[in-house]
Amino acid sequence: MNIFDLPELPLSEEVTTVLAENNNVRIERIISTRQVSGWYDQAETEFVALLEGSAVIEYETGRSVALEKGDTLLIKPHEKHRVSFTSSEPPCVWMCVFY
Repeated sequence: MNIFDLPELPLSEEVTTVLAENNNVRIERIISTRQVSGWYDQAETEFVALLEGSAVIEYETGRSVALEKGDTLLIKPHEKHRVSFTSSEPPCVWMCVFY
């Protein structure tokens, strides 16, 4: 698989592909084009790498983090957050590692 082989765009919903997983770690590729999310409150740590596009992660505290191609972010367990913006040109290509 090539991480940049994308489905036909634009997307009506995000596309998540589990690249690898075991009992302790899950690695996902996520493709998004203007999709936003509800609030996440996850028990896992999430390491996010934005490989393409631009996006904004908003925290329940009001803090927001703008991400550009190549940026990474570590989200701690139970740190309530949501994706409040994703670009469509270019689409967002995320690699997320949950552990």
